[in-house]
Order: sequence, then structure tokens, then C-alpha cells
Amino acid sequence: MNEMHVSQNRLPSSGRVLSIDALRGFDMFWIIGGSDLLVSLNYAVNHQATGFLAKQMDHVEWLGFNFYDIIMPLFLFIVGVAMPFSFHQRLDKNPSVSHLWIHIIKRVAILWILGMVVQGNLLSYDFSKFKFYSNTLQAIAAGYLIASVVILHLKVTWQILSALLLVAGYWIVLSLVPVPGFGSGNITPEGNFAIYLDKLVFGAFQDGTTYTWILSSLTFGATTLLGVFTGYLLQSVLSNLRKLQYIAGIGIGMIVMAEIMNIWHPIVKHIWTGSFVFFSGGLCMILLAIFYGVVDFFKIQTRRKFFIIIGANAIFAYMASHLFDWGLIADVFIGGLKQYTGQWYDLLRNVGRFSVLYFILWQMYKRKIFIKI
Repeated sequence: MNEMHVSQNRLPSSGRVLSIDALRGFDMFWIIGGSDLLVSLNYAVNHQATGFLAKQMDHVEWLGFNFYDIIMPLFLFIVGVAMPFSFHQRLDKNPSVSHLWIHIIKRVAILWILGMVVQGNLLSYDFSKFKFYSNTLQAIAAGYLIASVVILHLKVTWQILSALLLVAGYWIVLSLVPVPGFGSGNITPEGNFAIYLDKLVFGAFQDGTTYTWILSSLTFGATTLLGVFTGYLLQSVLSNLRKLQYIAGIGIGMIVMAEIMNIWHPIVKHIWTGSFVFFSGGLCMILLAIFYGVVDFFKIQTRRKFFIIIGANAIFAYMASHLFDWGLIADVFIGGLKQYTGQWYDLLRNVGRFSVLYFILWQMYKRKIFIKI
């Protein structure tokens, strides 16, 4: 198994895995407009089927899982999948692990700052309004940092054990460490130890939600490591069919395991419980298996590579969708149609808003402009 470690001079299997880019684009699609399209479609049609789909475009309040709850873990998972490939390429060019760590720390810092720009009120330039840890990009940074430590300094067998220990350690802390006024083992929005720790450490700088970050960084790391192990499978000398079968099979197995864990350790995205790690991780692996089968196994790709175009500049797409209202540009061309389209106008506007950003991403892809960190 250790022949797949990033420190090895040669990869068992090389070459770009386009399904990773496509899956990254699929994930980003829902952030930059896909979810709004389904919600506005339901507003226009008001049908039971579209109502179900629209409901899936929002997070569950606490227990359980909606489709939209896969977006954040899928980001972390894909980062993990790409790590063995990118680390090997960097070490192949420069075998110094110290040099690689400079890149890792730089990337973590940039992701952290961008996260504060998006949701941490950094651009308010008002220190009292800052939220230091409150965004998906920062969760990615934490998971990436933890996974980097593990995969650069441990053999693969110990890496797998480390992921299990991260989940188990988090479960133990939530179960045994008491919260004043609530006791131990409380998994309610206000009574769990993870939210207590965030409020204790951040004080006024806590983001004011029931999402947790400090202690949950352990399981962010576990989710990222699940992606790393999947990346090892993709690098292996197994046939493409075997890779697909293993990834899908392990994914199904993790979902079953998560449902068993859910009896004692509920699936809660807000605090990223261990059962959530395995449930979402299993779904991520199944999604990757689907994309791997379509894109890399059967070689079915649309001419314009719709999802790949989005995934090729995912960071730019994420930041652009949060910082700018592309609907204002769309309004220039379609605003006058509001008087004719009635309840369909929201859908039309969301199509226009998405189209403007996608056109920019398409032009960047066409001109080979890729913004990476």
C-alpha cells in the first residue's frame, strides 16, 4: 500500500483524472447558481416535484441530511483527492519537504484570508465585526493542513488509522466533556461541547450561528483524508473498472456504517459529527465513481465540458459569486422582460445571472487562464 505514498519517486498510475475537475465543477455549480435555479423554478411551477427539489437546496436545520449538505464536504473531499497528485508533482520537481511546507502554509493563509473576505467581514475594516473562523474556505484550509501533516509524515497504514482516530477522538470529546448547564453528551444546537468551545474561544468574534469550527477541524481533517485515500486508489495500478468498483463499494459501505453510527452519534452537519463524516464521505465517493465512470471510463464528455469549465477556476467562481451580483449585468439585457414574464421572471433572472458568470469562466478556460493558489 505504501507504494502510493506521496514521497515515492514514481506514481503507480499517472495522467490527469478529468473526473476530479468535473466533480469540482459540479459542486461549484450549485453554489454559483444551480440551487437558485431550482428554487426559482419551483416558485414559477409550484409543483410537488419541484417543491421537493427546492427543499433539497437548503441545509437541514439540525439532524439529518439534504442534498445541499453535500456541497461543503464535497469541497474538502475533492481537495483531498487532488493532494496525492499535486504533492507528488511538487516533490518530483523539488524533493524538499520543507519547500513543500512553504507552499502548504501559503495556501492555508490565502484560503483563510479569502474566507474572511467572504463571510468574516474582513472588508468592513472594522475589527469589532470580524469573524475569524466562519467559512467553507477556512474549513478547507484546516482540513488541508491536518491532512498535509498526516500524509507527509506517516505511512499509509498510519494515515488511515489517523483518520479513524480523528473521528473517534471527536466523538469521545463530544460524549464525555461536560458543558456548563448541559452536561456531557449533549448534541443539541446550544448544548454541544463544540459550540461551547467556539463561543468560549472566539467570544464576540464567534459567527453567531450553530456551525462549529475549532473542534470540528478534527473531522474536517478526516473528511479531507477520505479524499486522500480515494486519490491513492485513483493513482493505483488497478484497472479503471476496478477503481470504479472499489470507490463505489467503499462509498456504499461508509453510508451503511454512518447509519449504524447515527443510532448513538447523530448525523449533524452543523458540528460535523463522525457519522456525518462517513455519510457525506460515502456520498462523495459515489458521486466520484459516477463522474469517473462517465468521464474517465466511458470517455463521455460534452463538447464544451460544462462542469470542467466551472471546476477549472473553482476558487475564482466561488469568490466572484459571493462578492459580485451578476444579476445586475443580466438586468441590462433581460430587465425589461419582467413585465411579461410574471412569476417566471425570477427563474429568467437567475438563468441570466448564472450565464454571465459562466461566460466569464468559459472565456478563462478557452484562453487557458487558471487562477490557483
